[in-house]
Amino acid sequence: MKKKTGMATDGPDRLNVVVEGSKIIGDFIAESSVRIDGEIQGNVTSSSKVVIGLTGFIHGNLICDEADVEGRIEGTIKVDSLLTLRSQSNVTGEISTSKIQIEEGAQFSGECKMNNFSTSKPVDAKVASAEENVIY
Repeated sequence: MKKKTGMATDGPDRLNVVVEGSKIIGDFIAESSVRIDGEIQGNVTSSSKVVIGLTGFIHGNLICDEADVEGRIEGTIKVDSLLTLRSQSNVTGEISTSKIQIEEGAQFSGECKMNNFSTSKPVDAKVASAEENVIY
């Protein structure tokens, strides 16, 4: 997903809001920022930031540039830059992101892949082999 240049996608007049008590069944696509305090049963796609408030719930996939999660997500999450999981968040599914910030108390069940990993020098085979056997 690419950001459109020359457009003000982060302005307050370009914010999409799904308020508490609202329910959307189907895919939600936006070019500007999104705040979700209601429920979406479907995929959410934004070329900007997505905020999921404390009462927000997505039962589907989330694809966006940046995400700040305080509510619940059940599905695959693909974030181009920073994913923040707040202390009240509850995420079940697969995460793919460049950067992640997880506050104490956040709940996550699934798999996380960091997609910005690159090495500037070749990795020694002995070191790589030893690191594979480390359990955290």
